[in-house]
Amino acid sequence: MLTVVLAVAVLAPIVADRLSRVVMVPSVVLQIGLGILIGPAVLDWVRPTGVVDALSDLGLAFLMLLAGYELKYARIRGAPLGAAAAAWLVSLVLGIGVGLLIAGTDAGLVVGLALTTTTLGVVLPVLRDRGLLGTDFGTRFMAVGATGEFLPIVAIAFALSGERPAHTTAVLLVFALVAGGAAALARRPRHPAVARLVTVTLGTSAQVAVRFCVFVSVAMVALAESLDLDPVMGAFASGVVIHLFLDTGVPRESDEVLARLEGIGFGFLIPIFFIVSGVRFDVDALADPSTLALVPVFLVLFVAVRGGPAGLLQVQVLGARSATAAGLLAATALPLLVVITQIAQDEGVLSSGMSSALVGAGMLSVLVLPAIALRLVGPPQEHRRG
Repeated sequence: MLTVVLAVAVLAPIVADRLSRVVMVPSVVLQIGLGILIGPAVLDWVRPTGVVDALSDLGLAFLMLLAGYELKYARIRGAPLGAAAAAWLVSLVLGIGVGLLIAGTDAGLVVGLALTTTTLGVVLPVLRDRGLLGTDFGTRFMAVGATGEFLPIVAIAFALSGERPAHTTAVLLVFALVAGGAAALARRPRHPAVARLVTVTLGTSAQVAVRFCVFVSVAMVALAESLDLDPVMGAFASGVVIHLFLDTGVPRESDEVLARLEGIGFGFLIPIFFIVSGVRFDVDALADPSTLALVPVFLVLFVAVRGGPAGLLQVQVLGARSATAAGLLAATALPLLVVITQIAQDEGVLSSGMSSALVGAGMLSVLVLPAIALRLVGPPQEHRRG
């Protein structure tokens, strides 16, 4: 089964390259689509197993690690982060209101939170490839994406805490203290012996820096799980800690370590996560016309609830066209959407049909919205920081 999954991972970018002559299809969407094709819904070549599930979980962890790594707090703090947080709070109020109307009390909270998510880990590589990540536009979107990636996970912890909000607050505080302590240690200058070991092993089989980064990620994920929090939170925090650690070293060495982490992630583990997400996708639930009809409804709601406030609060800084593009990118929702709906299904709060409709809309958002946004946003030189 793993062989088939890996074959699909190789095939997806080849198909994407062929299709690019006609239409731009994100590799993420192709991976999920091919996962549906080889899964129980169509060909039934692959079913989730212990090994495949474990690699898929690692893929999600690496996706969030790299998203956390790309987050540069020094750049987004202040006005960008303040505007992004305000936009997310507006989205939260709108989302919960819409969710309660659509799905009732418990499921409505989950739907509302799902509508506030942003797929930072998928969009950042696109912006980097277009040369937009280092611009004002990139900085503003990074702040928007960070709030849409991290805050919904914190909120879902409270939403599903039942009668234990005090317990949830306590474990979040413990996690924040540990993560903050790790970040403080990572920012300290390296001991000469550590610096020498990182340098001399970078080109050898020891790879101390890479092993350390993987260890930090796994440890933070394990900490989050032990506190009964979602592992995504631990993976995202580990990316921030790893960034701080690598920044204390020689830039060339940091770039090499990052390139190897990206090789492990984008070259191996992350495609497995997206393909397995397709394998798990409940296509049969969309056979119900009422459920299928919710897919375009949720897509519109992603744009209205998440993209609207995110874009409106950036108009004065970015201008109308670029702010609209930022709003559309903010409305893309997929990896975190999969996580939230899966958590809610495991808790018995969300039905399979509602989950499938949300994930289906998330797939469409990644397929359609970035393509429109990149047509609206100008070339990188128009957004360079002055």
